[in-house]
Amino acid sequence: MADFHQNGSITTLHNLRTRSLDDLTYELSAFAESRKISLILPCLYSELEGPALPHILDELSSVPYLHRIIIGLDQANEAQFRHAREFFARLPQKHIVLWNDSPRMTELGSRLDHLGLAPQEAGKGKNVWGCMGYLIACADSAIMAIHDCDILTYDRGMLARLVYPVAHPAFPYQMAKGFYPRIDGQRLNGRVTRLLVSPLLIALKKVVGDRDYLDYLRSFRYPLSGEFALRTATLPDLRIPSDWGLEIGVLSEAWRNLAPHAVCQVDISDAYDHKHQDLSPEDASRGLSRMSTDICKAVFRKLASDGTVFTPNLFRTLKATYYRQALDLLESYYNDAKMNGLAVDRHKEEKSVELFAENIIRAGQVFLENPNESPFIPTWNRVHAADPDFLADLRRAASEDEARFR
Repeated sequence: MADFHQNGSITTLHNLRTRSLDDLTYELSAFAESRKISLILPCLYSELEGPALPHILDELSSVPYLHRIIIGLDQANEAQFRHAREFFARLPQKHIVLWNDSPRMTELGSRLDHLGLAPQEAGKGKNVWGCMGYLIACADSAIMAIHDCDILTYDRGMLARLVYPVAHPAFPYQMAKGFYPRIDGQRLNGRVTRLLVSPLLIALKKVVGDRDYLDYLRSFRYPLSGEFALRTATLPDLRIPSDWGLEIGVLSEAWRNLAPHAVCQVDISDAYDHKHQDLSPEDASRGLSRMSTDICKAVFRKLASDGTVFTPNLFRTLKATYYRQALDLLESYYNDAKMNGLAVDRHKEEKSVELFAENIIRAGQVFLENPNESPFIPTWNRVHAADPDFLADLRRAASEDEARFR
């Protein structure tokens, strides 16, 4: 049974089970007559061969209110790009596959590099940023939604509930963040949110004191979800992180650019499962180990930009405070899981907490040793100021890649 509590600095929109999907879809179709809605799907070529994406396309094929779907394709050669175009061809909506590794896109990347504006590393952040640039260049959509391509439990109702708050003309929201319980019917998932982000935010409040930004992040029930919707007017000034801090980075940008009443979170699913990352304790550059470090750095950078002073001693205190908070929360999660018949491996959970505690120190060291680090990809406003023709050339390159293989 859904609750109806509002207990944070942002609005929470619940699923009280009183409206049908057909009703939501009908209303969204009416909104879309004057406020076009586009969807961005960042994906790896390998996801075309997985179990999730074919089902996602089945669901999207019956969505009537989408104006355009932009698929950002990473790690694909020419033959794989040809296959991707055939794979996505069954979508009835207007759509395009952006071949991010094509010679034309590589040439555009070199152009940005010459200007000192190129993304520093490949990955989801760069993919999403490029898709946003293409959407800005099209200049015909009022709403943009993003979700991942590895959602095993996907249904079209998730998209409807995600875009509804920002598509409704009488609502004030310019960004909506999706949330859901991370369960797969047997296990309690969502390790990074449960065992890193939640106790880290509690620990930071104890160590650095009250911060509106920390209260804001703590208002989100699932801050690391990859599902969010934005009004496109906000995109040109959005700074996208190039590392694994993408989701926290987007929330931080909303905090910087928007008033709290313009941000909401919305319940989009009763259960959610996707591809799980390895913990990778032996390799800090991979998996959840890399992700946890990047998330910590993203939070530290934002607090520093608001005037918080970090020192090595503070990070040592933060690690100890986090560790105690994480173990306390782990006990709560374990009891919750047991009561609901879900499995939790306490030994593995504690091993995760130990790794995350070490990565707080690692992230702190990287932050202190590289004060000039700029992990954000430049905004599209800055790119346009440096090269006014770039967005038009990006759209042209994508169209020429598509036309070449028709």
